[in-house]
Amino acid sequence: MTRSEFDDIRAHIDAEANHPGDLLMVARSLVSDLEDARKREATLRAQYLRLLIAARASVAAQATGSADPLSFLADELAKWGQLPTTDEEMTQVLMDAQTGAALLAGLTRPARAEQAASTTARNGPRVHRCLGTSRTLPR
Repeated sequence: MTRSEFDDIRAHIDAEANHPGDLLMVARSLVSDLEDARKREATLRAQYLRLLIAARASVAAQATGSADPLSFLADELAKWGQLPTTDEEMTQVLMDAQTGAALLAGLTRPARAEQAASTTARNGPRVHRCLGTSRTLPR
């Protein structure tokens, strides 16, 4: 559920507080949405766990000198249709990985107190910048 949907529900509850049938309908809708969200979370956790297991197995297979250590990971990615097969897909995946790594490096870089102090002293108050991104997940 989006934030605006919750705001709409709150407004409806405030405006229609004398109609218990409407509130019951809203409550049922919220419980249904909560159940859907928990199912999606459980599915995502299971997928993450399978990918983690496959990644660990691939690393262990490489360490023991297996002929095809990435087979565990490739099989798991193929199950979900996430295995890049064409040159174009492989190039896009590599570009996405490089961009993601660069963004994460920018977000996790330690603050430079000395630079901030000198910038504030020379240029007045320090301007805060938002480095985060937000994205809604598909249902």
